[in-house]
Amino acid sequence: MSTDIEGIGMTSQRTRERLINRLCEQGIVNINVLEVMRTMPRHIFLDEALSHRAYEDTSLPIGYKQTLSQPYIVAKMTELILSGNKINKVLEIGTGSGYQCAVLSQLVKKVYSVERIEPLLIQARKRFQDLGIKNIETKFSDGKLGWEEKAPFDAIIATAASDELPQQLLNQLSPNGIIVLPLKTQSGQELRVFSRVKNTNETEERFIEPVRFVPMLSGVTK
Repeated sequence: MSTDIEGIGMTSQRTRERLINRLCEQGIVNINVLEVMRTMPRHIFLDEALSHRAYEDTSLPIGYKQTLSQPYIVAKMTELILSGNKINKVLEIGTGSGYQCAVLSQLVKKVYSVERIEPLLIQARKRFQDLGIKNIETKFSDGKLGWEEKAPFDAIIATAASDELPQQLLNQLSPNGIIVLPLKTQSGQELRVFSRVKNTNETEERFIEPVRFVPMLSGVTK
């Protein structure tokens, strides 16, 4: 699947290549993920005042106390999603700027995304439209509730840190599905992967690395 995204904006291709080289140095190996990260115009997911920093490997503010995730983390979480069984249908908790969702849209058949801050969701929808991305469906809702009507999902990805694995998200996972989730711990936050054990209701949990995300909150903001 493709969108007319390469070449959008005036940002130098050289800065994008530097970013991809850095991602490779940090251990990102999935060629498809790297190619999408190379061509996806990250600068359009930021306010114009910050667009010159779009291809730095750092998180950046997008308003409402939310951030555009560091490119390495976006690449890592995407790579983890794709490392399991065949992934066709993904649920994202926390649309934010829409960048992670847009990256996923180029690698899976369908992405569903839930956002609790309505102004951010409106901006993200406009960006998807401008990019010609047609396989993303979004919802204004409390992300902890997931999207039961569209379940089950092959994978669920959360872009905010939770105190625990929300049971409602686990209930919406397919039998062989995985959840990639930042989890709060006593020492900070950890990126973890939760996998359903085939033909059981049990889950396996795997630590990936320390991370830093905004907290996962309940309720909605208009």
